[in-house]
Amino acid sequence: MELFDTAMVLTRVMTSGVVMSIEKSDRELPGLERLLTKRTKRSHAVLVNSRTAAVHAALAGQGIVHGDRIPGGSLSPETRAFVNWLGVETTGTGAPAFDEIALDAHVADSLPERAAEATAPAIVVDLTGLGFGPAAAVLTDDPTVWARAERLKIFGAHDLRTMWTQEESMPDLVPGVQFNYRLSPLVAACARMALMQTARKNVETGARL
Repeated sequence: MELFDTAMVLTRVMTSGVVMSIEKSDRELPGLERLLTKRTKRSHAVLVNSRTAAVHAALAGQGIVHGDRIPGGSLSPETRAFVNWLGVETTGTGAPAFDEIALDAHVADSLPERAAEATAPAIVVDLTGLGFGPAAAVLTDDPTVWARAERLKIFGAHDLRTMWTQEESMPDLVPGVQFNYRLSPLVAACARMALMQTARKNVETGARL
């Protein structure tokens, strides 16, 4: 992303007065969610602040927890090590619990095609390579996977709906522990701009979308 565009995004977010993801008036996180669901043709997106957070959320969203097993044949060594650290055993081959896509400025335009090839119930999309700090997302068509993954975050979407009323709308989905996996609106705004610019440049040059 050009320095001028980066400055414009930073100025917009900072002058909005909304720099925390617990603000109900934030527009940057929903904007990135809409862009990712549109590009991947998935119904739901969960934004988090690292690739490992997205892996954790993808597992938790499917109810995969400490002591469970998943096929590990398609996992990278780093991902397998983290999954094992969570207490989830990786064994043999089989249908993956989640697919992984890592994006940077050179391959960001490949997201639609790579998402179309994904077959797992959840896709972990690593946005860190775009250059604005650790960021990732979990994409899924399953509303329960989305809800469980979202509940893993402190002050996620469900918490923001109930934090002022103290009324729990979905008690069965409350995890035993929540984590500070919330993504900054500032990082979300920059990542969204980078993805949009990639698509725009491809249209101008006639490259693939």
